[in-house]
Amino acid sequence: MSPPNVRDPSSSRFAPIARRDPRAVSPVAIVWPCPFPVDAYVAAGRGVEFPRPACPSCAGPLVFWSGYRRHVREAGRCLRIFVPRLRCGRCGVTHALLPAFVLAWRLDVAETVGAVIAEVASGACGVRPAAARAGVPHTTARGWVRRFGARAPELGVAFAALAVELGGDAVRPVADAGGFALAAIGAAFGAAAGLPGWLAVGVWRFASSVSGGSLIAANATSPWLMVGKRRFMPPVPPLPA
Repeated sequence: MSPPNVRDPSSSRFAPIARRDPRAVSPVAIVWPCPFPVDAYVAAGRGVEFPRPACPSCAGPLVFWSGYRRHVREAGRCLRIFVPRLRCGRCGVTHALLPAFVLAWRLDVAETVGAVIAEVASGACGVRPAAARAGVPHTTARGWVRRFGARAPELGVAFAALAVELGGDAVRPVADAGGFALAAIGAAFGAAAGLPGWLAVGVWRFASSVSGGSLIAANATSPWLMVGKRRFMPPVPPLPA
């Protein structure tokens, strides 16, 4: 049976801030645009060739620093995945490196959460039938939809701006904030899909990557990834043969 309330243990209380640098900020979950099926990621375990981005606290170099295992739920199955930690040699802060199918503090994979949100925000159906199709409890799905609705104005503006920066069309705000956010996410992904590797990631892993896993997190201060010389992380390190 799936654990009823499994949370992502990548919060700052699990990784103390380095005392050497008073400018160091709290650890964050770095989300990389992993395109692999969940089963393949689980089977590879520590053998995945994980990326090594710059430290989001100080832009210093990161090295792998142990890791932990956490649960994710996909299609009604609860699986344990390995999440590596990376430590910055400059500021000493450690960060969790989450695959994009994971949303911070959520058990279900991004595609499941996104499917429910898309159905409800587009007006296709209510929460209860969307939850039934996704195979998740109605109360769980209702929580996702409420958090998305609360963050919809912010999400709409952020993803609409990202769509334009990536060379896509501008998305005009509409009266329904949830519909606007949904359209903006789609437009940003459509623009990103023209860049190498992003099409295979899919829209909801893209949204997870861009939001630092905090798409529907409460009190989010997510490190929005951008393009050019900023931190728009390229996808697709290969799985081992």
